[in-house]
Amino acid sequence: MIAWMHRTPFCVVIVVCAIAAGLLLVGAVAHVTDLLRHGPLAYDWAPRWLNFYWASLALFDLLAAVLLISGKRRGTDLVCAVVATDLAANWYAIYGIQHSTLAAQPGLQRMVAFSALVLGTAPFVRRHLS
Repeated sequence: MIAWMHRTPFCVVIVVCAIAAGLLLVGAVAHVTDLLRHGPLAYDWAPRWLNFYWASLALFDLLAAVLLISGKRRGTDLVCAVVATDLAANWYAIYGIQHSTLAAQPGLQRMVAFSALVLGTAPFVRRHLS
């Protein structure tokens, strides 16, 4: 791997992991709340598969946060998978189903920023985890 990746300060790794874990926990709470209020089909405008995917994030967001907090490389891998698939699912829901735009969807804007943070820092963070 590139030599300068080894020189990423550990305090930066801790901050990135803490931010990512915190935001994942916020997402997990939102998905659990949707499940408790509306069941696994919380969004009647969305296809069943998309509802079930979002419901599954109640577990996967929490698991990814726990793995990140515990310093596991698998946490970084899971976070990347969750963020990439969640961004794709939300992008499809907003553009393909709701026919909206990025400018009109602050939630998608935040997800794009979070995805950029996670996917952009993953190689640097992963090198420091066990």
